[in-house]
Amino acid sequence: MSHYNWTAQFLKLYERSLREYSAGNRRLETYFQRDDLDFLASVGFQPAEIYDFVEDAPELSYETALLVAAVRRDYFLTVQQGQGTSQRLRMEDFPSKKQSIDGIEWLPRIILKAKARLRGELPSDLMYCCGGDRSFLRKHDIHPADFLRLVWSAGDDEMKIVKFVKKHKSH
Repeated sequence: MSHYNWTAQFLKLYERSLREYSAGNRRLETYFQRDDLDFLASVGFQPAEIYDFVEDAPELSYETALLVAAVRRDYFLTVQQGQGTSQRLRMEDFPSKKQSIDGIEWLPRIILKAKARLRGELPSDLMYCCGGDRSFLRKHDIHPADFLRLVWSAGDDEMKIVKFVKKHKSH
């Protein structure tokens, strides 16, 4: 796998997946060959993540999918040293959609989803940047990839995230 042109490979898989999905194929296990799966693993992606991107297209643009994928890849290669994890959070580990931090509903949920996305620990039936996440991020005028980077940089300091979200909403 060439790191120099990983985005070209990602685009190829995204476009192929979009064609499959648009043609009515909902069987994710038929989307990728062994070399595709090897590529995805080498950059820290799960096949379901590309499926989620194409399932929500065009509302979730390719460019946004690429930027979100780039943050995950950066985290995977720098923090995780290219070593994936078999650990997956469970749906019941996530805060409810109504839970709030400092009066901001959805924030506890999207913070944990972002952390799990960065680490590659999202359950296969949960998506970072789903419709609810996009609604939250749109309301606060924060790009999904920027939120991932914010969560990464904040570490365990959730108040740093709260302050950023509140500042953004006021603009």
